Amino acid sequence: MNTIRTSFNQVKKQFRDYLTPAMILGICKQNDHVFRQRVLGPVETIVAFCLQVLNGNTACVAVRHWLQIDVTDSAYCQARQRISVQVFKDLLRRLTSQLTSDANGERWNGRRVYLIDGTSFTMPDTDELVEEYSKHTSQKKGLGFPVSELLVMVHWSTGIILDLCAMPWKQHEQSKVASLHQRLDKGDILVADRGFCSYGHLAHLAQKGLDAVFRVHQKQIIDFTLGRPHATNNKTGKGLPRSRWIQSVGYKDHIVCWRKPAICPKYLSIDAWNNLPDQLLVRELAYTITAPGYRTSKITLVTTLLDSKLFAKEDLADLYFIRWRIETNFGDLKTTMGLDILKCKTSDGIAKELFVFAMIYNMVMSIRYRCATDMGIDASRISFIDILRHTRINGFSLPDTVVVNPKRPGRWNPRVLKRRPKPYPLMTKPRMDYIIGDDKKS
Repeated sequence: MNTIRTSFNQVKKQFRDYLTPAMILGICKQNDHVFRQRVLGPVETIVAFCLQVLNGNTACVAVRHWLQIDVTDSAYCQARQRISVQVFKDLLRRLTSQLTSDANGERWNGRRVYLIDGTSFTMPDTDELVEEYSKHTSQKKGLGFPVSELLVMVHWSTGIILDLCAMPWKQHEQSKVASLHQRLDKGDILVADRGFCSYGHLAHLAQKGLDAVFRVHQKQIIDFTLGRPHATNNKTGKGLPRSRWIQSVGYKDHIVCWRKPAICPKYLSIDAWNNLPDQLLVRELAYTITAPGYRTSKITLVTTLLDSKLFAKEDLADLYFIRWRIETNFGDLKTTMGLDILKCKTSDGIAKELFVFAMIYNMVMSIRYRCATDMGIDASRISFIDILRHTRINGFSLPDTVVVNPKRPGRWNPRVLKRRPKPYPLMTKPRMDYIIGDDKKS
């Protein structure tokens, strides 16, 4: 049976198939990262960081024992600090390009499709992180932890992370989503929920030659009546849709013209808002989910894919149904891998930790996709945690056997917790107040 150290060394050797020394040193050179030859150079440090995250984001003191190098955990942390955030970012992009090259044939109606959504994570309670990301407004001073909103864009079939972006939880998701558009090419399709549905976002995507399939925001008024009236301004036409009806292309499926709102949203600059067109042709469609167990029964979508013959209503409904896969990706990242609570105590450290999590996740997802391709099944049916366990012990080779989840149509899990927390009260005042209070009692 392999010991932790021998397994660790075996996995370390196989990292060269993904993060080669030439790749790491080349990206360091591109970013003008100057270093001298030492025990923990860029290659050794980045590989150690990846192995640390792969094995549950363990403590730094354990990494030096596994690596069998005569350095302190403080020296290892300093080595990580010497490498810039941009190096980790470029490494993720280079690695992602290699891993997604095999999946370029996985297209929907000849188009590449990406899913985007946001989630949150917490981090240590340091002054720098509180200033950078802030805490929840309901937290009293000295309590709670900084919270960050994380935007993630993944490939629709493989689940590989194309790009990610962290921001303060109070910021609107659409304020940073444009930074992820840079990884998309003309003709790509972006699928997202109604939190990303706005005139500004759709118009920006259309300007770049990108298409979108979004769920309509709950405040948007939709009416499928033929030739129906519309509001001409904000003062009149209360209760009427703002969009101008153009053409019906099917039952609850029509093309309308969205008008640019008069007020620039807070998450966009005035210059960016002024550069958007005054109107945009979009297609609105609605359908009903009849499968038992689903929380939502009626869905209304808006898309820039106007050709109803090339992009049928049923196909668009199936495409939006795939969007739920990103929620499963978040579960793998946060619950299985531990991204829910990060450990670095600086903003640069948090950014590096996120990129390393994404690199490890992409490697595991790449193995899962290769296994699924060999077996002729959908990659989402192969257990992520099973592939992760195999990778921790045997490295990045294909496993001999894998756990395949059965097809369970209509399976639904309510968003409630069955396991009760321990019966301790929540902290309602700073820690020192408890210590001082106990001293007074004694």
